[in-house]
This record gives sequence, structure tokens and C-alpha cells, in this order.
Amino acid sequence: WTALLDLLLKCGVWEHLVSIWLPKLTKVLSYDNSPFRSLTICSASSSLSSSDQETWTSWFNIDHPGGNGDYERLDAIRFYYRSRVCPSPIQIEARTTDWVPATSSGQVVHSSVHEGFWCLNKEQPPGQTCFNYAVRSLAGNSKLVWSSWSTWSSCSGKCGQAGVQTRRKTCLADTFMDPLCNMTCSRGWVNADCSACFCQEHLLHGTIALQDGAPAAGARLYLQAKPSKFLTESGHSGTFEVPGVCPDGKTTLQIKKSKYATAVITLSESAENYSAVRIYLKRAEKPYMTMHPENKARREGQSMSFCCHATGNPPPDKYLWFHNDTLLDPALYKYKSNLILKNLKMNQAGRYFCKTSNEAGSVKSKSATLSLTGKNQAPCDSRPESYLIRLPHDCFQNSTNSFYYDVGRCSPTTCSGTLREGFWCKDTITYCCGVSKMETWDITCAGYTLPIKVARECACQKCTEVKVTVRGRAVASDTGEPMRFGHIYMGNNRISMTGYKGTFSVQVPPDTERLVLTFVDRLQKFVNTTKVLPFNRNGGAVFHEVRMLRKKPPITLESTETNRISLGEMEGEDPIAELEIPPNTFYRLNGELYAGKVKASVTFLDPRNVSGATMAQSDLNFVDAEGDMLPLRTYGMFSMDFTDEMATESLNVGQVKVHLDSAQIKMSEHLQGMKLWSLNPQTGLWEEEGDFELDHSRRGKREERTFLVGNMEIRERRLFNLDVPENRRCYIKVRAYRSERYMPSEQVAGVVVSVINLEPSPGYATNPRAWGRFDSAVTGSSGVCVPAFCDDQNPDAYSAYVMASLGGEELEAVASSPQLNPFTVGVPQPYLNKLKYRRTDHLDPNVKKTAFRISVAKPTPNMADESNGPIYPYEKLHACEVALPSAAHFRFYRVEGDKYDYNTIPFNEDDPMNWTEDYLAWWPKPMEFRACYIKVRINGPLELIVRSRNTGGTHPRTVGQLYGIRDVRSIRATGHPNLSTACLEFKCSGMLYDQERVDRTLVKIIPQGSCYRESVNNMLHDYLVNHLPVAVNNDSSQYTMLAPLDPLGHNYGIYTVTDQDPRTAKEIALGRCFDGTSDSSSRIMKNNVGIALTFNCHERDTREDVFQSLRNVPKVLREMQEASSKGQ
Repeated sequence: WTALLDLLLKCGVWEHLVSIWLPKLTKVLSYDNSPFRSLTICSASSSLSSSDQETWTSWFNIDHPGGNGDYERLDAIRFYYRSRVCPSPIQIEARTTDWVPATSSGQVVHSSVHEGFWCLNKEQPPGQTCFNYAVRSLAGNSKLVWSSWSTWSSCSGKCGQAGVQTRRKTCLADTFMDPLCNMTCSRGWVNADCSACFCQEHLLHGTIALQDGAPAAGARLYLQAKPSKFLTESGHSGTFEVPGVCPDGKTTLQIKKSKYATAVITLSESAENYSAVRIYLKRAEKPYMTMHPENKARREGQSMSFCCHATGNPPPDKYLWFHNDTLLDPALYKYKSNLILKNLKMNQAGRYFCKTSNEAGSVKSKSATLSLTGKNQAPCDSRPESYLIRLPHDCFQNSTNSFYYDVGRCSPTTCSGTLREGFWCKDTITYCCGVSKMETWDITCAGYTLPIKVARECACQKCTEVKVTVRGRAVASDTGEPMRFGHIYMGNNRISMTGYKGTFSVQVPPDTERLVLTFVDRLQKFVNTTKVLPFNRNGGAVFHEVRMLRKKPPITLESTETNRISLGEMEGEDPIAELEIPPNTFYRLNGELYAGKVKASVTFLDPRNVSGATMAQSDLNFVDAEGDMLPLRTYGMFSMDFTDEMATESLNVGQVKVHLDSAQIKMSEHLQGMKLWSLNPQTGLWEEEGDFELDHSRRGKREERTFLVGNMEIRERRLFNLDVPENRRCYIKVRAYRSERYMPSEQVAGVVVSVINLEPSPGYATNPRAWGRFDSAVTGSSGVCVPAFCDDQNPDAYSAYVMASLGGEELEAVASSPQLNPFTVGVPQPYLNKLKYRRTDHLDPNVKKTAFRISVAKPTPNMADESNGPIYPYEKLHACEVALPSAAHFRFYRVEGDKYDYNTIPFNEDDPMNWTEDYLAWWPKPMEFRACYIKVRINGPLELIVRSRNTGGTHPRTVGQLYGIRDVRSIRATGHPNLSTACLEFKCSGMLYDQERVDRTLVKIIPQGSCYRESVNNMLHDYLVNHLPVAVNNDSSQYTMLAPLDPLGHNYGIYTVTDQDPRTAKEIALGRCFDGTSDSSSRIMKNNVGIALTFNCHERDTREDVFQSLRNVPKVLREMQEASSKGQ
């Protein structure tokens, strides 16, 4: 057989046979004992004697002399005969089909070792055309070296049907060296591509493992060259062998596997003929933006830079910058992760963002705005905008027929201040428009004059520095049990812990765009919970209640058997899905196969239970291939924990099947888009794990129905999601107010507004009881725009529950019954009817009034009644954010107790950025707020208003001048008709804004009735006497003191708390005052504990109730508001 083959090859018959029969073969079998095993079909030279120093290929004839001539080009020959042609021939020989050499044919011919042979008819003598030529090439001293055969692929046909199996081997090297190659090798010789060195005697053995040590089957190895060359594929155990690669310290290999980052290794220099390597693959991570460009303001002609930065695996290294959605030319701007703009022109103002990518995906930064002003233009509008504050109850203004006074304010927008030239990512000093000039006015009240400072001029000045905080508590979703002393992580760093009552407080790092926190229960009673918590970027604290899902009790599985676990336990309903875990797929963390009993805890969050929406992990967003953040609609989340029988070691799981009941997918278009997702706890984003496919072979027990089948692996991530990307999106505009007056100046910032997106309503082919998404956002000075699903074809397609809370206290929504008032709701007709607004107590007055439900009807284009809110298309987010207070919006209001605050220097506690530098500021430091309360007991049958009047006491710049007034109503003691108590705020003593000298605030405590002072706390009296000076107390109807400098406690009846947020400081101090302790808190007044002052008030007050007078706002004011709203 060998002699016959040699004869066939040398005579050129073998190629002829192959060209005839090879296309007709459907399957080629090869056995280890086959006489053809060493035959290389891609090159005849490999079967020739090794003593041949020069090897000719077969004769090839692929063209005929018709047309323009005869063309026997090497690239065409390679196309038909592939590697049977030498890669780098050193000689070309041609002959006619009559065996006449081309050089003896008498015709004009051409040849090249790079291009081949050709003969042109137009170059021949008149009346003569080219002969029919055949060519062959000389490979010279060439020797091909091949890899071993790969394993056979799976049969393409199903059982009982014809199919195809394939296997491959790769040409590793050719010893021929191109004369143009200038590469040298310290060991071995250069391969044919002149891209790497080849060492025939060397064998590389390797093992590829995943990050947890499990074998990485099916990983592909490439020689890093130009172009890269495939070498082999790892087997089921993750092992591989590659002959011929050189251990010269230069040979570099790439290892690629789906969902894992490409690993790159360089073989260490060695003189041995055997090398072994172990390679670990890390999960590929999409880029995640850690630095976003910041808003900047400049003057025309100045320079600046924007910066962004992203992490990922592999790290992204190429960035693109966009201006108003148009790509900036990289060659022109020469940017990387920073964009430098010099000699700015006015047309360069606008929005800028960056985009970066790696092999796993892309990401875009948030947009930053570049504001430009002309060289001679003022950076700020010098005219303050209107800002109304409420006056005390005894200061009704006849001129405006109201209790409100316009004090003006300057919007703290970024402006171009005095900056040193430079290209910093973050300006060393930020400038904002603020109050530069104030005037003092005196307001006539009942029996006294009230001083007030009014903004008269705005200018560009340094922005107020503030601290941003989130706080809250982590509790069980079922019982309210606190997660005590749990760990809180930001990325991989543990940054805080929860307290005994589950409370927590986290300061938000500067430049944070998304605050992603993971709550971990040390006792493992609750599922690890990752939340994206919104915060108030203008400073202050936002309260969040984190609802923890309790883990399911573990069940015991046999690792050597197939196990099935149902997902979804709604009574009377089928499970949404089922997990199928094949036998022998559990692994230890070191990659070893685990055989034994397994403790499995699988906890499923069923969207058919609407009460579970607040337990949703993260914010249900993902980043698409273009880098845009988009929403998901969930069909269920599940957390999985597997341990050994003793619950001492976590286990990983290989391929797991998820069977999703298609009957649970009510929207048919979602069947095609359904995917499996896993949560990245570092970024709070969901990342795709795999697709679902229809599996008609699996049937339900009760009825014929199909399932969707998906596959996943359970390794470093344990939280998964059954989700569909949803593109029908809108925004809902919501504002929160201090009272039912809904005054624009009384809007409350820092309110957490949450939206539960429900499945489409009945009649839209789906289950109305399920939720699909949960979103939260925090109100600012202009309310908030919360995302929600919507539909422009059917107004009833999607509905949503909307609720709001402030500091853990639920706010009330506007009533919808007994009569729906569009003016009060904030949405005009007929759009309001289309939205079907209903407060939760619409049908049952016993239900709480703290939420409303609407049909999220997308506004109809070109309809004026629907173009101004409260629902905005997704692409009109900016229009939603900057909408005027007169534009349509939904409303919540805070049910305030009977209290009132007045500051001579106006200050909105919800927005610390509006703090004004002044000696009379109630809060002298914008980054540290100290709240002080005194507890006052009233002996008498009435609940009375108690006032604190706070003036400068010892500081020469403020002595005798008013800081502010506080009013509060006393609370009657349960079971004691002649006893009530009040916790009253007063201004703490301390440094003023210049931090140069202390002021002991002069505080007067005045019950608003016929009262006399009965007693003073002995410890408080002794403290004040021993800390001079002492205030004069000649009037027995009130009490005067110079406020203590020290933070006294409940034994003195004084309660002091310092915090980075004014509202938080007041809330904690007030809670301690109610409780009468220095370390606890209560919302129920304890009337006989921790008292500072006692007054006797027996005479009935005949004056109008203070806060009733505030409720009785003259009809003129309301009519003016209503007329103004209708006019706009």
C-alpha cells in the first residue's frame, strides 16, 4: 500500500482521484490503525521521503485560454486546493498540456513566486492565442509539522438519521523560511508565517481551570501572532497538549472561552523538551463606569477637560467621546479617557459623554453639561427668582392677603468663577450662583415686628460644600425582624454595619453616580441583598427601608442523582419554573467533583405576589451592546445556596437546566426575548447568562403545554433572574409638598418615590396580579421623574402603584373620592380620566391613603392636553426634569404636626446647597448640623402652642438680633386630661459661620396662653447658674436662658444631636425628647420623663387656633393659584 501511494502521489493521480471523490463524501472515518493515518491530504510533500531536499507540488490546471488568456494564479489554486499549495514557493514551473515547457513554447508568458503564472492573448503573434498551461511550485527545504487530531464533533443528525462528524488538526509550522523574514530564534526555527519560533522536540502540557478551580472544558488555545493561529482545544478535564511551541520567553498563547476573559500567558524560557502550565480563567466583566465627566462652566476662550474611567475584565483601554450625541474625531482631538478642549467656542457648549468597550461589552458614561458664557457676559442672572416662605400665624399680610412673603433665592447652578488654567478632571473649586446681596425688612405682626432678610442680587461664588448620606434600616420582609449587626459592602469593601435595630448610615463618596450596596446577614437567615439606593445629590440624608428576603430552609439532595426544584409556591397556581440539576455536577471550590449529600436552599421571589416588589434586588437594569442602560421586566428572581452535608463548605454547580412554564408568560412577544440573567453585586447590574429555547418534548401534568429551557452554571454568582428587556418606557412626574396647600416653595426634597410596575390589566391577555419591576428615585427641588412601563396603543396596558416616604414616614397621596378634583391632583382633564387615578382608599376608607394607582398611558403625540405631563416619553427625560411647577404632575404631601419653623435667613433644610453665609443663619455650618430640643410640660386642660424665640446672646455681631422662631403644639397625655407635653426646638449655642467666636443663644420659651412657670429642672438650673452669664427671668409667664454650650442629656431635659443632615439631626433629637432618654427614640410622647420646664396653664385660650388659622388660607389665595394654573 505504501509503494502504491507513493506512486500515485508522484504521478499526480492521487490529486485527480481526490478532486473527483472528496466532494461526494458525507463522512470520513479515520482509525488509529489505518494505513492512511500519517497521510496529510493538505500537502503531498508530507508523505514524501524525508531525504528529498526540494519538493515539487502536483501539476495544477484551473484555467483555460479562452477570453483574455490563461491565468494560473496561486491564490486561485489555493482557493480550490487549499494547503496542497506551498505557502511560500521558491520557484514556479509551467508547461502546456502537451508536456511542452513554457520556456520552449515560443509564447510570451509571465510568472512570479508570489502571484503564479499567466499568459495574455493580446501579447501573442497575430491569429494566435495562449496554449493551455499547467503549473507546479517548488517548496524547497520545507517540512510541515502538524498538531494531533482533535476529538470527533457531535453528529449533526438526530438518532437514526444521516449526519456529519468532523475533526481537525492544524499545521503548526513549516521549516521553510521566507527570504524576506528577518526573525531569529534562540531555539528552534522560524515558522512559515515568520510570526513565531517552532521547536519540534518540545511538548507543552497544560490544564485550564475556571476561577473556582473547576476544569474549563472546551477552552480554545491560540498562538498569539498576526494573525493568531488556532492550536487546540481543552478536553473535558481541562487538559491539552501542544507540540512544537518554543519555551523561549517570547512565545505567547491566548486562551479563549465563552463568558470568560481571554487569558494570555508567555512560556518561560527553558532548555527542557517538556513544559507544564496551569491557567485560570476569570469571568469576563463588562465595562463599568467608575468616573463620570462632571458638569463644568467656562467663559469663551478658556480651556477645560472632561474625564471618565471604566473598570472591567479585561480592562477597557479605548475611549470614544461624543458631543451632543455626535462622535468627536479621535484623530483631531487626540483624546483617551480624558477630553481636552482648548480656546472654547460658544458652539462647543452642550452635553458630553464617553463610551468604552472590551470583549464583553460596552458602557456609556452619564452626560455632563458644558455651560459657556461670553467674555463680557455675566456668569449668573443677577435677579433672584421668586421664593415664598410661610410667616408665623400672627403675621397675616393684608397687602398680599396671605401668610406668605417673597424672599427670593438664587438657583445654585454651576457658573464660571475664577479658575486657574489647567486640565483637571475635577475643578479644585466649584462655583455656583448664590446670594451676593441681602436686604433686611421689617414685617408687622400682631404685637411685634418680625425682621426678615430678602435676596436682592445673585452672583457667581464658591459652591456650598455638603455631605451626602443614606441611612435607613434593614428588616425582614415577613416579620419586620431587624438584621442585627449585618455587614454592608460597597464593591468588595466592607464599609459599615447595621445596628441592633437594623439601622445603618453610609456617607456617599464624592462623584458617586450609582450607590450600590450589598447587605450580608452574618447569621445567614436572609438572602444577601444588593440595592441601588438613590440619594440627594444636593446634600442631606435620604432614608431607605431595605426589605430582606428570608432564606428558604435547606433541603437534602443526592449529588449522584438528578434533582428537581420548583420555583414559585403561589397557592392555587403552578410553579413558574423548575430547576433540573443533573447528576455528578456539584464541585468543591477547589474544582474537585463532590460526591455526597447536598444541602440546598433555593429562595424564589415570585412576581405574582405584589407585596414582594419591594424585595426586588438591585434596580433591574442592564447595559446593552451599545453601552446604554436599559430596564428589565422580571418573571421571578431566585437565590441559590448549596453546601456540603455539614453546611461547612459552599459548593458550585456545573450545567443546570431551567424549565420555564410558557403558560406563565402572558405576553407572547416576551417568549422570544426571555433570557437568564445573573446579578453582578459590584455594579448592581444584571448580566446575561443565556437564552431560552422552546422545548416541546416536556409537557405539564395537567395539560399539554410547552416549556422554555435555559442553561446556566452556578459559581461565583448565586442570584439569578428570569427577565425580558422592555422598551415601552415612560417617566412619571411626581412632586412632594409640606402640606395640602401644594405651594411650589413648599416642595420637599429627599422624598423617596417608588413605583411598582404591574403586569398589564385584564383584557390585555395577562395576569393583573403580578408585578414586573420596582423603581425608586429621590425628589429634588423640582420633584422627580420615576421610570415606568407604558404603552401607546392601549392606555390600559400597564398600570403602576406609586408611593412616597420621607425618613421612613409615608406621605399621603391626593384623594380620589368622594370627588376627583383635577386641580388638587395636579393633572387636568381629560388626561386625568385616561390615567384612571385612584388613591388606595378609593373604595375602602379603612385602607391607608399613602399610595395611588394609575394606568400608565403614554401621551398621544401632537395632543396639547397630554404634552405637558405628568407622563413623559422615555426620550423626553430632560423635559420632565425641568418642567415648571405649573406643568401637570402627581402630588404627595406630608401630614405635618402642629409645628412651625421661621428663620430670619431663609433656608430649605431639604436642600443644603441653598445655605447662605450670614451671621444670623440658624445653622452656622452647612456640613454639620446641631439640633437642640427642650422638653416642656403643661399642667392644664388645653393643648397649647409653645414658642421658642431665639436671638443673639453674647456675640457682638448678633446680640439682640433674631435667629428664628419655633412653634409646636403640646401633646395630651393618654389618661391624663390635665397634662400635655411639648418637645420644642431652640437654636443651639456655638460658633457662628466665621468660626471665630462663640455665641450663647438667648432663648425664650413662651407658652401661648395664660400660663405661669411652675418649676425648672434642678440640674438644668444648676448648670446655667454655674455657666455665666445668667439670663434674667423676671417674667413668670415664660422662661429665658442662655442656651448651654455642652450637649446636655435627658437628665437636664435638653436633647442635642449633631449630624451631617439637618432633618436627620432634628428627627433623632425629637425622638429622644419624646422618649425622655439620651440613647433611645420613640414616636409616642412620654409625658413625665426627661422634663426641663413645667408651666401651669388653666385659663382657656379664646384666640383662634394657630394652626387652624394656617389651614384657613383665604379663598382669595386659592383662587389666585387656581387661576394661575389654568392660565398656564
